[in-house]
Amino acid sequence: MSFRLFDAPLREPSQFVGFAGNTIDRQSENRADDSVDKALADPTTRLLLMNGGRLHLKLGTSGSLDPWFDAAGSEPFKPSFAGTVLLGFSEQGPVLATPVGIEAEQLPETVKAIDYRSVYMQGLIDDAAAGAMAQGAALLAWHASHRFCSKCGTQSQMRAGGYKRHCPNCGTEHFPRTDPVAIMLTATREKCLLGRGRHFAPGMYSALAGFIEPGETIEAAVRRETLEEAGIRLGRVVYHASQPWPFPYSLMIGCFGEPLNEDIQADLNELEDCRWFGRDEVRLMLAREHADNLVTPPKGAIAHHLIRAWVDSEY
Repeated sequence: MSFRLFDAPLREPSQFVGFAGNTIDRQSENRADDSVDKALADPTTRLLLMNGGRLHLKLGTSGSLDPWFDAAGSEPFKPSFAGTVLLGFSEQGPVLATPVGIEAEQLPETVKAIDYRSVYMQGLIDDAAAGAMAQGAALLAWHASHRFCSKCGTQSQMRAGGYKRHCPNCGTEHFPRTDPVAIMLTATREKCLLGRGRHFAPGMYSALAGFIEPGETIEAAVRRETLEEAGIRLGRVVYHASQPWPFPYSLMIGCFGEPLNEDIQADLNELEDCRWFGRDEVRLMLAREHADNLVTPPKGAIAHHLIRAWVDSEY
């Protein structure tokens, strides 16, 4: 089999999805245990303040929203500097994500606490800040759920600027995890397979998705999930793009699958509905012009980009 190694667009599709605009220089090789302390002492440092799955945003005079605080400006919000993580460095200076203890109802009128999903879906901050938010949200969620050593049960300590936890009892080191999720659009030249989850917004249909299991390739997970959820067997599987997804710390891996059969046997424990959609009907769904008010996911979601890429393709 012959192929061209870099037969791909210069700007890969992953750069167009939500949360992918992170421009922070992580400098992973330079992380030290005192990285956060040094950053807090730097007057150029900027902080993202987070609590309970919400980002704190300052209201500007023109109605704009600013996610950035300096260390002194964060003090009224009860920051936990011991739980702060170093995201890396921007052109302006160090960037931190800091958990705060103040509740939403205690905030001043000039600051709003808005959940991550709404921040992203409503485009309340720029792409670079949204990418930094995804990075910080995933790290803080991991630390919150991994406070104790899984080997001996002792409370572990944050190290390396938030990119490691160390157990003082048995010496085990724990590192932040990312959960891989396969999301796939099964498609032919004429139609694609979309499903509807019970928690979806009214009228929304999307690509199927599921977690990749241990010892499983991406392609195998795509085939297994499609067969389990829709009863459709797949032949070829092609990778398209990926998306960091901070709910709580996943990586969505987007693929296209080639169906080998057409008869759907949907798992109605997983899905409310699953069916084939023609290309013209999907165009109407993307444009929010479908006669039955059926829609696809919002533009930031990788499912939207999979569906759009298929609609615009020559197959």
